[in-house]
Amino acid sequence: MWRNLNSDTVKGLLIIGVILILLEVSLNGGLLFLLIVSGVLIYMGRKRLPRTSGKVFMGGGIFFFVTTIMNMVVVKFFLLVLLVYLGFQLYQSKQKPKKIRPVLEKPEQMEEDLVQHETIFQNRWVGKQRTHEHVYEWNDVNIQAGFGETVIDLSYTVLPKGESIIMIRNIVGKIQILVPYELEVSIQHSSMLGSATLFEHEEPGMFNQVLSYKTKGYEEASEKVKLVTSMFAGDLEVKRV
Repeated sequence: MWRNLNSDTVKGLLIIGVILILLEVSLNGGLLFLLIVSGVLIYMGRKRLPRTSGKVFMGGGIFFFVTTIMNMVVVKFFLLVLLVYLGFQLYQSKQKPKKIRPVLEKPEQMEEDLVQHETIFQNRWVGKQRTHEHVYEWNDVNIQAGFGETVIDLSYTVLPKGESIIMIRNIVGKIQILVPYELEVSIQHSSMLGSATLFEHEEPGMFNQVLSYKTKGYEEASEKVKLVTSMFAGDLEVKRV
């Protein structure tokens, strides 16, 4: 569907869009005022993180910014153009004649023996997820979350030899990882807004940052955990238990 749009066309549309947005902002004093207010709220929230007041200011600033952008005439125009383009592409695909291809016999292939494992978590838009507060069987974690909290306690499970993986992508919320003292950990965390507490190390006011840490004995350890997390806004906490 997007094959007809080359990189030059996309760049041209982006340049036109930026010019129109700047033009609308310059001509609309109220719009410029709302953007300035949202910027001030985000700045104040970043300075006050991880306190509750900082989160309130940050959330309010993001809300005002997104609402203001979505109410711009230019944005509505581009959304309309996008819908028309998608509708046209869908119409074109329906008009193409059906091609009849010869059926070629494929050589026999052995079916792969796949064994399904029960996952610890599921993708969830809203809510809190945590591991059991009793012994559970470990499986690598790879989930996407919307708004909420994810808690993983590794003290109630037995990790296999080698490197275990925890991968969590979150929009807004908190991720807490509880790690036994003898376990080595690698941490890669990306966040637009928020804070991170990695054992005794603290990053109180993250703004579009990427963190990468690992414990000293990680490379030589026979059992270790690689933690990869990313979120738009929220807190990451990794601590020993």
